[in-house]
Amino acid sequence: MTAVAASRPLDVGAIQAALRADGLDGWLLYDFLGLNPIANDVTAVDRQGGHLATRRWFYLIPAAGEPQGLVHAIESQTLAHLPGSTTRYAVRDQLERGLKSLVGGLRRVAMEYSPSCAIPYVARVDAGTVELVRSCGVEVVSSGDLVQQFSAVWSADAIATHLTASDKLYRIKDRAFQAIGHRTQHGGHTTEYEIQQLMAQWFREEGLVSDSDPNVSASENAGNPHYLPTREASRPIGANELVLLDLWGKLEQPGAVYADITWVGYTGARVPDRYAEAFAVICEARDAGVALVQVAAREGRAVRGFEVDRAASAVIRSSGYGAAILHRTGHSLGDAAVHGTGANMDDYETHDDRRLVPGSGFTIEPGVYFADFGVRTEINMVMGAHEATVSGPLQTEILALA
Repeated sequence: MTAVAASRPLDVGAIQAALRADGLDGWLLYDFLGLNPIANDVTAVDRQGGHLATRRWFYLIPAAGEPQGLVHAIESQTLAHLPGSTTRYAVRDQLERGLKSLVGGLRRVAMEYSPSCAIPYVARVDAGTVELVRSCGVEVVSSGDLVQQFSAVWSADAIATHLTASDKLYRIKDRAFQAIGHRTQHGGHTTEYEIQQLMAQWFREEGLVSDSDPNVSASENAGNPHYLPTREASRPIGANELVLLDLWGKLEQPGAVYADITWVGYTGARVPDRYAEAFAVICEARDAGVALVQVAAREGRAVRGFEVDRAASAVIRSSGYGAAILHRTGHSLGDAAVHGTGANMDDYETHDDRRLVPGSGFTIEPGVYFADFGVRTEINMVMGAHEATVSGPLQTEILALA
């Protein structure tokens, strides 16, 4: 999830303007033991005192007026760094009375809730707490678009870290393909794990960090989108084999955000037609998604995550590869993890109707997968106010490594 926005002071005025624009009476942020990382991100509660609160807290940002909080008496300073006043509770009936007072007079409040869990990345408040708030006479709606604006938006400095990380990933990708090509020539071979560990070493040299080592998938393993080699389970790579590299990382500095790319190579002089044809289709699908986003940005028109997925997957299905789709077209990029809290390019696993907002970063990564191989192309985009840019070069054909 992205914590860039929360590294700045909480902009209550901007949030209130967004609430009024959406016809909402308030944003009710809630957490218990870190179950709602979005609330912790927006409020920066997780960076106060070095530990998460162990008791329930609520923080209401109303569409007009002063924010108010509700905290447990033994953790009375949980929200002390935030604007507004707080009320304390201890026993459960005090909590319930305090909550009724907090939302009294409001009709519609946003929470990290998703109807029918359509967008599970937003659904961070448990059903019982939603029921409790509703029992106070308040309608609970999704905060999905608010999260986009106030948790998933990158600052200019954060975008700069993304672009630098992207450049480094492309360098590491090039070095990895060179190593694979060199090692598999003249009857030689290497393994997925050996190449992975080389890449992990280059991550350290480049000053990149990640939540795991990169992925190196050969032949049938490339047909599994979430395959990851380990010391115990790794496949040899020889001549005339397809190799997929998926690598993601960020700079090792505060406020840095991820970049995430996937490229495909072939350890032979001529890429087989079956691989080349499938790859050409996903490149066309990727370009359709990119074009939709860029045209919408230039025209000042809203575009939503599911629309990007539809544009890309329509190309794949019309080419006869629909049964080989196994995942959405792309995901939000974050800082604490490569998968952020923003809109995903998804009308496949979920129906993500959130807008792509200026300052957000995301991937476009269509792929098709079979029992004996898989191909994917993954690029990153940053949404601007009037333009959307791709962070690095686009792969147009499978690289022949021999």
